[in-house]
Amino acid sequence: MEQQLTDYLVMDQARFYRLAYSYLKSREEALDAVQTAVCKALEKQRELKDPEALRAWFYHILVHVCMDALRKRKRVTLIPPEALDAGSYEDPLPSDGTLAQRVDALPPEVGTIIKLRFYEDLSLKEISQVTGCNLSTVKTRLYTGLKKLRVTLESEA
Repeated sequence: MEQQLTDYLVMDQARFYRLAYSYLKSREEALDAVQTAVCKALEKQRELKDPEALRAWFYHILVHVCMDALRKRKRVTLIPPEALDAGSYEDPLPSDGTLAQRVDALPPEVGTIIKLRFYEDLSLKEISQVTGCNLSTVKTRLYTGLKKLRVTLESEA
């Protein structure tokens, strides 16, 4: 199990960074969040009973690390792209930012579900495991979020 976890963590680190960045909007904080989540996963690997649930289990840890960082910060500080250091990790969000900004403007519980579904391609069942919500709640929040996004996009067209 340890080797499977290590392989997964190494293979998908860019995806983890992208998700963390979508929450934290800071290269350094996103990298720190991924590192913290990886350390927690390695420490708690014995708690994972079902190897098939590895992906949902790790995303659960990562989302909670990101939410903790946001709570500690008490507010989201957006950094202009020109202030970011050039490095191996670039801004993973669309260059125009309009859709990403609209997703960020949704309530956090709704935005999380949309990010996990469409940015990370998790199934509704996996999202349910990650968020700790029942499946019907996940479906409702996804529908609500998509409806709000559609309304805001249509109002500008």
